[in-house]
Amino acid sequence: MDSPTQPPRLTGAAVFFCVFLPFALGHYLSCLMRNVNAVLAPWLVDSLRLTPGQLGLLTSALFFSFALVQLPVGIALDRYGPRRVQPALMLLAALGVLLFAAGRSFGDLVLARFIMGLGLGGCFMSAMKAIATWISAEKLPSINGYLIAAGGLGAATGTTPVRLALQFTDWRHLFLLLGGFIACAGLLILLLYPKAELPAKRSPPTLRSLLEVYRHPAFGEVASLVLVPHMVFFGIQGLWIGRWLSDAARFSDSAVAWLLYLGMAAVIFGAIGTGMITEWAARRGIKPLDVAACGVALFVLVQAVPIFNYAPSFQLVSTLFTLVGSITGIEYTIVAAAMPRELTGRASTCLNLLIFIGAFLVQAGFGQIIGAWQPGPLGHYPATAYRVAFGVLVLVQLPGLVRYFLRRRPVQCEAVLLATKEEYEIGTLRSSR
Repeated sequence: MDSPTQPPRLTGAAVFFCVFLPFALGHYLSCLMRNVNAVLAPWLVDSLRLTPGQLGLLTSALFFSFALVQLPVGIALDRYGPRRVQPALMLLAALGVLLFAAGRSFGDLVLARFIMGLGLGGCFMSAMKAIATWISAEKLPSINGYLIAAGGLGAATGTTPVRLALQFTDWRHLFLLLGGFIACAGLLILLLYPKAELPAKRSPPTLRSLLEVYRHPAFGEVASLVLVPHMVFFGIQGLWIGRWLSDAARFSDSAVAWLLYLGMAAVIFGAIGTGMITEWAARRGIKPLDVAACGVALFVLVQAVPIFNYAPSFQLVSTLFTLVGSITGIEYTIVAAAMPRELTGRASTCLNLLIFIGAFLVQAGFGQIIGAWQPGPLGHYPATAYRVAFGVLVLVQLPGLVRYFLRRRPVQCEAVLLATKEEYEIGTLRSSR
């Protein structure tokens, strides 16, 4: 008989269809809406006469509202469960999408995208909470990889498929259709997710319970290394990679959409690969944080390439940015596995709070840097502007990497010295051969 404080067990098929699939669909739609402006940017700029700063602010408004909703959603998820919380949020997101479709001014679209973010801000955390409730800890890296892959599929759908859809309709009617899909996804969660018992002991939604998450050693370790790169990944891949390809590389809109599609599709393979590599490394005694460090170092190296403005690298960099950048999602797995189950909702949202605030600053700040230069006759900003902007991104990520490797070095030296000392003390006791 199951414990009254634990949810009843489900078969593997039931977990997939009733837990993973509905929440993965929500995360899919969230990533689609988060990245769709990368393709819509030419239409939005032409119709509203937006500057790079305004375009960055419009797109990053979703990240700002994402950040605002994190802590309330995390508390609600731990207290009431994802089945009660997420459908209501999806309805709010659908309202924001419909308002965006009806918007006629820059202010209207900013407000609509802000509301959209309030509703979509809980998609990933509710999925993490649901998965952590029904999946064992040793399976979390691979399952979370599949979840992030679903988000990558959504981001990929927001590129070339959206551009193809715009050949048959305009972006306003497309958003009406997407709003209906989001509302249906919320209804699926309400209907399919098991009506499991809540834990008997609920942590009260106090400031102390949130500080408990932030003060946890695992949270601090992973945040110091992966947090800033994750901010950069979210802030750049949803908008500025496309503008960089258009302005610096001078690719056509269709070519940009195709390269964005390849890049977003690469997230699928990157996320699944990250989960598989993490589990493979764990079986050999390699910590997930060490895997993250190698991935972050490679991600920073990829971002350094645009600084040199080497033309043959443009296509490769646009794909590698998302393929390698998907390693940053490993921090959710590390934090979720280290936290008590009753804190997993708050842990994911506390992490997301910092990530989305940073993504908002990165996306808006990148636009401000680009806007410091004057556009050319065709509206393209010079490659120099992007070289400077990418250089700033690299500089803000280096301290975390340096701190990580410096923190490891003394430990390795100490282990070598201890081993040498032991050999010295007992060496004279061994018989010679």
